[in-house]
Amino acid sequence: MRLLIAMMKHETNTFSPVPTPLTRFGHGPGPLYGEAAIKAYCGTGSGLGAYLDLAERERAEIVLPLAAGAPPSRPVEDAAFEHMAGVICDAVAKGGYDGMFLDLHGAMVTESFEDGEGELLRRIRAIDPRTPIAVSLDMHANLYDAVIDNATVVTGYRTYPHIDTYDTAKRAGEILLKTMRGEVRPVMAWGNVPMLPHVMRQGSDDHPNQELQARCAATATEGTLAASLFTGFPHADISNAGLSAVVVTDGDRALAEKLRDELLDQAWQDREAFVYRIEPLEQSLARAKALPAPTLGEGPIVLLDHYDNCASGGTMDTTVVLAAILREGLDNVAAFAIYDPEAVQQAITAGIGAQVTLSVGGKMKMPAIPDDSPPLTVTGTVKTISNGRFRNKGPMGRGVLMDMGPSVVIDTGKAEIAVISRHVEPSDLNCLLSLGIDPMQKRYVMLKSRVHWRAGLGALAKSVVDCAGVGVCTSDYGQLTFNKVRRPIYPLDLPNR
Repeated sequence: MRLLIAMMKHETNTFSPVPTPLTRFGHGPGPLYGEAAIKAYCGTGSGLGAYLDLAERERAEIVLPLAAGAPPSRPVEDAAFEHMAGVICDAVAKGGYDGMFLDLHGAMVTESFEDGEGELLRRIRAIDPRTPIAVSLDMHANLYDAVIDNATVVTGYRTYPHIDTYDTAKRAGEILLKTMRGEVRPVMAWGNVPMLPHVMRQGSDDHPNQELQARCAATATEGTLAASLFTGFPHADISNAGLSAVVVTDGDRALAEKLRDELLDQAWQDREAFVYRIEPLEQSLARAKALPAPTLGEGPIVLLDHYDNCASGGTMDTTVVLAAILREGLDNVAAFAIYDPEAVQQAITAGIGAQVTLSVGGKMKMPAIPDDSPPLTVTGTVKTISNGRFRNKGPMGRGVLMDMGPSVVIDTGKAEIAVISRHVEPSDLNCLLSLGIDPMQKRYVMLKSRVHWRAGLGALAKSVVDCAGVGVCTSDYGQLTFNKVRRPIYPLDLPNR
């Protein structure tokens, strides 16, 4: 058995000012290729790790041309997409495969294509129209016909935080292996509804997504091979942004269509529960100050700077929430993190133990929103200097190497502020521990995150306070100008389905 396995992942925020060149895909030099990619992902709790495990179990010959993943940001540069798609398609052209396993995202927008994954699959099928293809996608996929039309089976994450990336790819791979053996004949039905669920309301441990994902899992007892509810990624001004569903059955298209419609109908009925209500920052911090201090071992009060989450395309260099925390005099605070490579280098030059005054953040303009975030001047001691690399403890992306780039911690006396050189969302405990910050010893921990922080840090939190600042992950869709998304759409408009 000969299998082609590849990864190409990016969640595109079309409002983000953060560039997406080829070098963003990976840990500096760009994607991984061949044996280097196999070595990096083998034995990890990733989608690629699942595909590799299946291939090893089947004693298959593995061809892995590319493993490319980048944090969310603006549309992928055409040169980067053409390179990545070209590497994969060149491998496809060599032929001789029994199956193809693709670990994609589903919300990649490029400078030229609204549906980057669909364009990749279209090109693959132009080369090889017959070999069965399994595709695993992120829950935030914005689906188009091209993905479904050119794949044999599509599965999506059922958890947010995404702790089932491995399980999702394994589910797709197992179905494809059965297809290759002639045991099943997958057919897929997909559709979408005109709604943009807010990311802050998409957690799979919250209503209404909790029930929707549970329903997807339950359909396995009703004759499906797989069922996926994609909440979609709303910070993409493209025609098909929003919620969709895919149901895969063994040759029973009528059943697939019936269950697809049931999922979409349930989501539409719950549309108001997907709307996020914003609390003014001053009110949030007043609530945080009024909460009793955690006792030893209770865990910190988590302050979510959710407008500026790099895993939704945020710049990670806005300072509004951190400035307010310092202004209000909150004590024993850890803040993760401000993206500012220039400030990092200044601190490194000063050295461990040096007193520094730095201008951090506020360096990246955000023309898509009306608000601005000025630089913040902080004075403190350089507590930590790190190369910024750590492996995820899990459960999210267990074992995957992460890279914050050169990183420092500045201790102001009341706050320990992490400043990093590459965008990494705080979804894993090791992002803090690797910098010498123990969240269990803090009264407050400020995180630039929305939902993923719950994967590695949620169990530690005594309380959680949402803190609305500024950023291109704005929680008020009214601040963003949508020109391409299909209209009317909820909640930008109030349509009847």
